[in-house]
Amino acid sequence: MMLTRSILFGVLAAGLAPAQDVTPAQDVTPAQDRPFTIGVKVVTAPVLVTDRRGQNINGLQRSDFELSDNGKRQDIKVDITYVPISLVVAIQANATAEPVLPKVRKIGPLFQGLVTGDQGEVAILGYDHRIQTLQDFTSDLGKIEEGLAKLRAGSRASRLNDTVVEAVRMLDTRPASRRRVLMIVGETRDVSSQAKVRETLTALQFANVNVYVVNINGVVNALLAKEDTSRPDPIPATAHAYPGGVAPLPDNARQLYGNPSNSADFVPAFVDIFRATKSIFISNPAVVYAKYTGGDEHTFVSERDLESAIGAIGNELQEQYLITYVPNNKDEGGFHQIAVTVDRPDVKIRTRPGYWIAAQN
Repeated sequence: MMLTRSILFGVLAAGLAPAQDVTPAQDVTPAQDRPFTIGVKVVTAPVLVTDRRGQNINGLQRSDFELSDNGKRQDIKVDITYVPISLVVAIQANATAEPVLPKVRKIGPLFQGLVTGDQGEVAILGYDHRIQTLQDFTSDLGKIEEGLAKLRAGSRASRLNDTVVEAVRMLDTRPASRRRVLMIVGETRDVSSQAKVRETLTALQFANVNVYVVNINGVVNALLAKEDTSRPDPIPATAHAYPGGVAPLPDNARQLYGNPSNSADFVPAFVDIFRATKSIFISNPAVVYAKYTGGDEHTFVSERDLESAIGAIGNELQEQYLITYVPNNKDEGGFHQIAVTVDRPDVKIRTRPGYWIAAQN
């Protein structure tokens, strides 16, 4: 059989641990501005393999996969059995999202079997300027629906980053043998969080959490848009020059590096985020979290779209292969890109784009 090398840069992160304590007691520098180190013990890469029609390919074995880390082939383990899921659903419940909440309150039954599967569990968070645990982890559908019914619109704040960090804290209490997944139902931007993008990505990496985004921007824009009486800009948005001396954002990375569905397109942005001494502005952090962890972004306008998005996420989680390995090149600092290949013709592979490890002094 001919080996077709369908490569997608993939990734990162179970069992991550700090390499050393880099914050002396006398250091009063803000946390987001300090240099930091990240060590790695075991890397886990969830991999989805589809054919040319987009259908999931099942039945692959360890011998069908190869994985390289920064170009170095690794000794991998492939788990082809279903792993129980711990899922946190974080829902934007602020004034902007108020028109969407009636649809979101109805999604409880979709988690029964679609996302959690056998032995799965769900927790519900709501966020505006507050982060509220509406339901702790449970497999009881009735309790999940009760938690969703508590959603109430609040202020105009949207503490997305802080909510992701809180979700990671909750998921980190679950057994390491479970899949840890965060589903964000909200806009992709952050308003008024204390946590910055870099430290949020680091938290996700340490706890081995996969992020999926159900983006409500389209709904909000359609409901709140006013007629634009100004003259349209004759120059397309993608043709405008990017300011010099500013780190590229994910949107710009997509424009410069190709297909927006390809997580590898975001690698330049990830590198800039982790290298930056001071935080850089990211307009859509939720998308960055999804791409960095190997998840995906879905949008919806109607209730049926919302149901389809959650169904698609559940299907993907149950069809992924889990690749784990101990890197044989842990001494290489910087962003590690992972290339996965499968011994099948005409396949597409999607997984995480990489992980960050600081150089050892």
